[in-house]
Amino acid sequence: MGPLISCDDLPVTSSPQPPHEPTEPMGHTGPEHASHGDAAAPSHGHSSGHSHGHSHGHGPAAPVSKHLRKVIAAVLIPFAAAVFIGMAVLWPGGAPAHERTGVGFDRQTEQGTVVALAKVDCKSVNASQVPPTGDTSTPEGREAQAARTGECKKATIEVTSGPERGRAFFEIVQPGAPRQLEKGQEVVVAYAPDAPRDLQYSVIDLNRKFPMALLAGIFAVAVVVVGRMRGLFALIALVVSFGVLTLFILPAILQGSNPLLVAVIGASAIMLIALYMCHGLTARTSVAVLGTLVSLLLIGLLGSLFIGWAFLSGNTDDNTGLIHGLYPSIDMSGLLLAGVIIGSLGVLDDVTVTQTSAVWELHQADPAMGPRALYRAAIRIGRDHIASVVNTLVLAYAGAALPLLLLFSIANSSMGTVANSELVAEEIVRTLVGSIGLVASVPVTTALAALVVSADRPGAAGGMAAGPAAGPARGGRGRRRRKR
Repeated sequence: MGPLISCDDLPVTSSPQPPHEPTEPMGHTGPEHASHGDAAAPSHGHSSGHSHGHSHGHGPAAPVSKHLRKVIAAVLIPFAAAVFIGMAVLWPGGAPAHERTGVGFDRQTEQGTVVALAKVDCKSVNASQVPPTGDTSTPEGREAQAARTGECKKATIEVTSGPERGRAFFEIVQPGAPRQLEKGQEVVVAYAPDAPRDLQYSVIDLNRKFPMALLAGIFAVAVVVVGRMRGLFALIALVVSFGVLTLFILPAILQGSNPLLVAVIGASAIMLIALYMCHGLTARTSVAVLGTLVSLLLIGLLGSLFIGWAFLSGNTDDNTGLIHGLYPSIDMSGLLLAGVIIGSLGVLDDVTVTQTSAVWELHQADPAMGPRALYRAAIRIGRDHIASVVNTLVLAYAGAALPLLLLFSIANSSMGTVANSELVAEEIVRTLVGSIGLVASVPVTTALAALVVSADRPGAAGGMAAGPAAGPARGGRGRRRRKR
């Protein structure tokens, strides 16, 4: 597969290496571990095995034979070429322009600052009124009564961006409002040019850019300090992933391309870039890529089947309704399926890389293990991983939908009623389809890794294992020699 690119600042090695090359991974002790290098590894003997036994324990994966690299390349190179050709064909060139509706997120916004704050009587500013019937038994009536008799705040907001920078307007804040303002606070204001001048600006949110940027900076520092060069490459891969998402996937869907096709191509591009950037251009990473690809295809098939079978439209809230209103040509159920695929990708990467690494390490610890023994040993690790990952995925979706579940609990709805509603059914399908893909990725990736690493033989590396040093390189004879 070409040169090995490591994420932890280790030397780059190409295959095959001369016998004295220190970057070639060795086993822990004894000549039996020499079979993990390219065919030149046996010439290290006992002294080299001991001197390098622990220095590269966490370094790059042991190089595989030329023949095996060619087989992996024959599968992955056409796939990668198809992915990037698909990106070039579907590249949108930016989101299509549209006339703003002034609804929800589709509003023109500017920045502002609260420059003054005064207390006023709610009744004097007519902030709210009791319902005409005078009924205060309902929550709305009680809130209106409290707002009318309570103490409101009159905030003076100065616009700090846009063509009317420096213009001031007033905002009345009721005592029970969820968003309270303070002097000096930065806010986001909506601008409606067609409205009367006194009503053109209104506060719609608070400015949270600084705390969010600070938190992102702390995250980046923590990743680099703990992960070092591998952590730095992980951050770069994260930036690339968001770039693919914002520059290709989202605009292509808005341009009218099939959401499922765009999601598959975009997710595949993210997978190839992120995995190879973080884990190196190795056979180990390539097996993880193949396992992830198979799992993504399974998720796509299951998602397409059950989204159609359950009649999920994907248009369930104000945001999806606004998208459908602005771009009626977008297939909303396809958009839902695209979200399932992209949302599952991150966890899939973790599972497939872990399983592949487990197989490689088991093989390095005992080169005499065959594919069945490797699979049985690694699948035991995978079962623990399945239990934790599935629980994590389910809780992540449940946490995101917690306010919705709370509403159903308040309404005393039965579990069947809750599960049957489209809002919850979408999350159930998303969770279960993604979890099935994760569960399937463990045996699929483990089997692929066991077959690949077991098919690699010292003699397959171009015949360089021939000669007197080739004998001790075999795991079985190496063991018998040590027992003497």
